[in-house]
Amino acid sequence: MIDIDKLKYADSGNFLLLAGPCVIEGEDMAMHIAEHIVGIADRLHIPFVFKGSYRKANRSRIDSFTGIGDERALQILRRVGQAFDVPVVTDIHTPEEARMAAEYVDVLQIPAFLCRQTDLLVAAAQTGKVVNIKKGQFVAPEAMQFAAQKVVDAGNNKVMLTERGTTFGYQDLLVDYRGIPQMQQTGYPVILDVTHSLQRPNQSSGVTGGMPQLIETMARAGVAVGVDGLFMETHPDPSQAKSDGANMLRLDLIDGLLSRLVEIRQVVNKM
Repeated sequence: MIDIDKLKYADSGNFLLLAGPCVIEGEDMAMHIAEHIVGIADRLHIPFVFKGSYRKANRSRIDSFTGIGDERALQILRRVGQAFDVPVVTDIHTPEEARMAAEYVDVLQIPAFLCRQTDLLVAAAQTGKVVNIKKGQFVAPEAMQFAAQKVVDAGNNKVMLTERGTTFGYQDLLVDYRGIPQMQQTGYPVILDVTHSLQRPNQSSGVTGGMPQLIETMARAGVAVGVDGLFMETHPDPSQAKSDGANMLRLDLIDGLLSRLVEIRQVVNKM
């Protein structure tokens, strides 16, 4: 388990969980989601990092929701971390954002489309924060060693790698579970992004689709093959979410799902 400030239950043997809304829509919603997940994580002894994007830069259409304002959203992320004493992760998109976001969060996440951007990786590394690099939909698992090495060469060995599916045709993604042990050979923890791996991108409507009915299937398979952590986005009412609602997990389903996944993890740990 990677060393993340404020992370509880790191020695529990459970998978790391990064979970929360796709984008910060407001403080009440963020606090509600965090409180719900923290209660479950404490009961199941799951190490938990609250996730929320302060801004969505990669959108299909110019009229898509991008956020409530950078500073306002980052302040909400900080307050969530303080209120529940949990670490927080958010996405960054430019070197300048790395320095800005590092003042508010514990983990900086590199979006999949940007995993080869050297200046961004170096800037994230230089903040001293944990850097979670999502594998590009176009990148082979074994090639992610080079993205990780950029962070390390910039003086920061606190790296995680995240599988989030590979482009399969124009409007689908496919998870090759062989990639998880391949990326683990780098020595860095590997996370499975369950919900983004179930996206259906490039829809003619300009709104990304998804297959949320397969979230549990995807997560079960990841835990079974020994992934170090899971990433999933959740919302009280995905149909009303301002971003990625088509592939998010409904908040009231997360308790049962995590309980079942912990049971699988316990079996895997005994093998």
